[in-house]
Amino acid sequence: MTTILHSTPDNPIPGKPQVGFFDGAGERKIRYAVFKATAPVTRGTIVLLQGRNESIEKYFETIGDLTAAGFWVATFDWRGQGGSERLLPQPGRGHVEHFADYERDLSIFLEQIVLPDTRLPFSIVAHSMGALVALSLAPMLASRIDRMVLLAPFLGLSGQAIGEPGIVAIATAMRWFGLGSLPVRGDKERQSPFKNNPLTSDSRRYARNLAVIDACPHLRIGPPTGRWLSEAFRVIRRTMRREHLTRIIVPTVILAPTADGLVPYLAMEYLASNFRAGHLIPIDGARHELFQEADRYRAQAFAAILAFLPETDAEEIDLSPQTMEDA
Repeated sequence: MTTILHSTPDNPIPGKPQVGFFDGAGERKIRYAVFKATAPVTRGTIVLLQGRNESIEKYFETIGDLTAAGFWVATFDWRGQGGSERLLPQPGRGHVEHFADYERDLSIFLEQIVLPDTRLPFSIVAHSMGALVALSLAPMLASRIDRMVLLAPFLGLSGQAIGEPGIVAIATAMRWFGLGSLPVRGDKERQSPFKNNPLTSDSRRYARNLAVIDACPHLRIGPPTGRWLSEAFRVIRRTMRREHLTRIIVPTVILAPTADGLVPYLAMEYLASNFRAGHLIPIDGARHELFQEADRYRAQAFAAILAFLPETDAEEIDLSPQTMEDA
């Protein structure tokens, strides 16, 4: 286990998970982990889906909270990032050939790992890019997934030097000219300083996540390639259409941080307004990464998740800011 998952002093591995690799689409090696519930009563399994440029390690704290609430947690690193197999000779590039490969990897994970090795009922909790993949695959998930929670789903880009239409045009042109494997901008050796970052207002969690990357730089990837962006926006356009959303019958909650500096809040509102199975819950003042946010925002997200998922009593686990401060 220690050679597959990596801990740091401030980010220990929760419990004793089952870890390994499965063969995703095209036989790419995908790193996964399954964590058993630590509460006396098991309430099913959460399939935890990460965002772009994330890894299992980033979610250790969240996984520990969910297993304490009675859930098994099954998660994996998307192809091309974290501890999964890279897709280009330049391992630091954030690349994918087809977004459908993400969907196929998720389907394989559900069939080969989640269904035989974990506990019913199954729910998806997905952040950012992971939420987009779940949303895209959702019409085919009704027989396997009871409920979904989408945190800050990746439905567009804001806060960029050029607007979203310009980014889409550049990515499309790169793909047309055979440059889709190149990043859309230069890489930086480290994540930007905490001040004015769009991800979280919590300096402790931000520093902890940087420490994980410092200790395990191979988990990090750089900016997305032109192909990745082109594929992502193609999927966004398809999933935001009403004809796609009306085919989704899995009950869904969308947790929307109102101060998200990466995904436009209006895009999340638009999604909810056309999504019969979806219900929007704003998290007022929160930034993009709700699970990495300050306690006052993170507690709201957890309360919504625990109240919504089946067989769950939101009062079973207290994640209020006061409780966290007293711990």
